[in-house]
Amino acid sequence: MTEPVPVAVPRKGRPLEAVLERIAAVGHDDRLDRLADSVSNTLRYEKAITKDRVEADEGPYERLSEYSAPDAPAEPEFTLLRDDRDGKPRRIVFDAATVDLGDVRLKLVGREEPFRALRTHEFALGFDSADLVLEEVVGIRPEGLGEIADVNERIDPVDTDVRVVNGLGDTVYHTLMARPEQLEPGTDLDRAFLGGYEGALCISPRYERLVTAVLGTDALDDVDFVYPDPDEEEEAGIARTGVGVYLTVTGSTAREHGLVVGEHLFPSETVLMRNVVESDPRVERAIAVLDVDDAASEIRV
Repeated sequence: MTEPVPVAVPRKGRPLEAVLERIAAVGHDDRLDRLADSVSNTLRYEKAITKDRVEADEGPYERLSEYSAPDAPAEPEFTLLRDDRDGKPRRIVFDAATVDLGDVRLKLVGREEPFRALRTHEFALGFDSADLVLEEVVGIRPEGLGEIADVNERIDPVDTDVRVVNGLGDTVYHTLMARPEQLEPGTDLDRAFLGGYEGALCISPRYERLVTAVLGTDALDDVDFVYPDPDEEEEAGIARTGVGVYLTVTGSTAREHGLVVGEHLFPSETVLMRNVVESDPRVERAIAVLDVDDAASEIRV
């Protein structure tokens, strides 16, 4: 039987669920739907244990032996990792699964940083957050960036061989927010507003490079980045500052803090990526299967 194509995927969370949903959608097989449900339900339960929302009846090794079936390669496997909580406790995360998509077989392999695994040529294909591409390799320019379809053009080929193929539709947005008194009557809260704004802009510290790439250096003249306090919600920090950028789907939490929700500046979405120099016919067939138009996604590259 043909060796499966290795594909780096996230180990947990919304991006992994998006990947499994894409696999099930293109595979047209009830077994793939069951795989997606099984992995997602297991990891949601493990997250609840991690967050102390539920108390497990058994220890992590006993739960791991129940979840994983390493002698049955079509079944999902899980593994134990140390996470960043106090005491570095163990957390059960996704490890691997082999899936058949017609004449293409994929070996989904869990990685903490799939994007970086592609950058180091460990994998030809992978899925990860589009945010990481902006945080690490997209060039900073005077003008801003609004669509992931424009990301590849801003990647220096000397820096990396990784390129975005398409998005999976699990979109939340980096969104401009402000207190109402920051806006003159009839003024829209958008990029043009920022062009004339002077003062503090509250963002999450990890997104400083991303926000700079999205807004462009021209829009950030006379703007100073500030950050929420360590124990403060991002929306609360923005409300205290007056203007800021943070992730949102509906904006309901922002409105609860008295904020106006403005322009969606950039989509935060799980993306299919490829290392363009690691290519062979099997990889091309895999991309042809996975690279499908998705009405839920605004990303087409």
